[in-house]
Amino acid sequence: MQSIINWRDYDAGFVRKRYNRLARIFVLFEWMFWLPGGIRKVAVERLDLPHGGRVLEIGCGTGRNLSLLAEAVGREGHVYGVDISEGMLGEARELCERKGYGNVTLVQSDAAQYAVPEKVDGVLFSLSYATMSHHKEVLRHAWNQLRAGGWLVIMDAKLPNGIPGKITRLCLPFFVLTLRLTVLGNPFIVPADELRAVASDVEYEEFSFGTYFICRAKKKADS
Repeated sequence: MQSIINWRDYDAGFVRKRYNRLARIFVLFEWMFWLPGGIRKVAVERLDLPHGGRVLEIGCGTGRNLSLLAEAVGREGHVYGVDISEGMLGEARELCERKGYGNVTLVQSDAAQYAVPEKVDGVLFSLSYATMSHHKEVLRHAWNQLRAGGWLVIMDAKLPNGIPGKITRLCLPFFVLTLRLTVLGNPFIVPADELRAVASDVEYEEFSFGTYFICRAKKKADS
């Protein structure tokens, strides 16, 4: 039982292969894990992107946020998306072709190694942060690519507090096993705390009885 609960990190190659297999059916996991309706829109709003701005999504996956991001920056802006899985990016590219997005650049790469060609006004992690074993390294790299005055936003799931948390912990072995067999998101990391290590002030809000959250931090001129 304890061996199931103890999370093991998966290397980038394993994560890439898993998401290549999940790409065609990834939307099903939003229903399976009860993703709150509208939370993607809220996460993009928290970026506070200027019209004509530049934004980077780390772990952009099948492009579930691309329409929201492209709308936020407008035709004069630009959206950069990076993902380690070519299968997920294939879905995102098909979406861009259908929608006619000419201001979206999609790159297959380890997020810790990809550098955008210009500083960006916002960085988004959307259900991706917990899947990266080297998330702290990726976070620092992303922070360095953010313009002063820009926001970095992390939207993800977590173990809830209170009564829902007690119920969840009773089922914790099953829950962890389900994550291992599907999306590989580590339920035990605390992204808000890791963001506080690079930013002086972090805003935090919870959704769906504390099972999902959005945290964000604004980059100051001297950070």
